[in-house]
Amino acid sequence: LQLVESGGGLVQPGGTLRLACAASTQNLDDYDIGWFRRAPGKEREVVSCIAGRTRNPSYSDSARERFTIFRNAAESTVYLEVNNLKPEDTAVYYCAASPWTSWCALNESWYIYWGQGTQVTVPS
Repeated sequence: LQLVESGGGLVQPGGTLRLACAASTQNLDDYDIGWFRRAPGKEREVVSCIAGRTRNPSYSDSARERFTIFRNAAESTVYLEVNNLKPEDTAVYYCAASPWTSWCALNESWYIYWGQGTQVTVPS
């Protein structure tokens, strides 16, 4: 499985951004998809995930208010929308995939396939 992220860029504080994760599969139901990010000088952290067949979403505590994950199965794409962007959201955002579960894991060790990442920059 291959994953390709897109949608990153330079966004002003308070803005909104929609990131996309395109998966090389015709059946997105077979995979849980997670979004992660690595800020400068920090370890990679989980942001959100969405389960394959149940489509149940999960969020980290820090992402719950401003992040929304959703998917378009017809496009084999999972999106992460971020509202009210802040400078601390500056990071490389990655998507990852693992075989489907009822509730996806907010743990990067669960994920097998990874994309290359897309840079999001929010100036201070």
